[in-house]
Amino acid sequence: MDHMAHIKQKINNLSYNTHSTQQYRKKVLNYLRRAVSFDAACFTTVDPETLLSAGSVTVGDIEQIHQRLFEHEYVVENEDFNSFQALAAKQVPVETLSHATDGVMEQSARYRETLKPAGYIDELRAVMRVEGRVWGFLILFRKHTNSCFSETERLFVSSLISSIAGHMRELSSTIPSESTESKGEGTGLLVLTENLQMISYNQAATAYLSRLQAWEEVRKEILPRPIRAVCNMALTKRGAARDEDEMAKVCIHIPDGPFMTIRASKQMTVEQEVQLVVIMEPATASELLPLIADSYRLTDREKEILMLLVKGNSTVELAKSLHISAYTVQDHLKSIFMKTGVKSRRELIWKVHSRFSVQ
Repeated sequence: MDHMAHIKQKINNLSYNTHSTQQYRKKVLNYLRRAVSFDAACFTTVDPETLLSAGSVTVGDIEQIHQRLFEHEYVVENEDFNSFQALAAKQVPVETLSHATDGVMEQSARYRETLKPAGYIDELRAVMRVEGRVWGFLILFRKHTNSCFSETERLFVSSLISSIAGHMRELSSTIPSESTESKGEGTGLLVLTENLQMISYNQAATAYLSRLQAWEEVRKEILPRPIRAVCNMALTKRGAARDEDEMAKVCIHIPDGPFMTIRASKQMTVEQEVQLVVIMEPATASELLPLIADSYRLTDREKEILMLLVKGNSTVELAKSLHISAYTVQDHLKSIFMKTGVKSRRELIWKVHSRFSVQ
């Protein structure tokens, strides 16, 4: 067995049962480095509903350029090469900057303004996607002392996507036990400047900040990446693709705690200065339900049926809404019952309403 095949087997055989997403990603990077050399890396989980960062694991001195990477991804008006949004839509969601620019990397604003000044010559980006859902982003960086990433290395990372994404899905969508669901700190409020400098906060916000900083293993003076992600999305100049009244948000699960949602909204002061209002609180029912569906591995059609079912739709109404027969609805319901461990529609609704507080 050649070296890359051996490393691939090691990564594929990692057990997610004994790891948090942080521990799992660290182990993946440790193994990956033995096959694909890199000088720095950023491996982040994302909210599959919004594709915003839910927490990062980093290698090397990434903090100096992390904010600029967020700005290139969300705020800069013109989309650069290999944006994660674009990669997520590709058949093979792995690409290097050197290949995408045909070796003329000066074409990339991200390279000219951020990577090159920091001493990096190339980057490899990968979207962790499985069954149409995205669970993480990976960036590997190389410095000028090394050569650009090769096609062999890109294909090697590509061959790992399904396995790694599947593990990340298992870890990210696991529903917490009932004993941890009451640990929310209420509603945390945080006000930041346009440059993400803290202006004010309430007591609940400090508890959320401490939890997020511990989760990402960053110093107290560093703003957690999920907060940066929603803030940069709120500041985006690509407003044509967004509802300006809709708050940027990310839903995440930190071990030993409930799912939480972070939202950000851009506001103007009377002096016409931009401020960002960040709200941190336990996830609502509508935000939690898609993750419940993911945790039980429901198909897209089964998810649609579950969403309508908890709203009280009858079999006839389900069939009419989804343009399928009542017999097909019953087949889907049987599959949902089997996956969720219930025996009837009433038991399923009770489980969702009582266990997960879905209203």
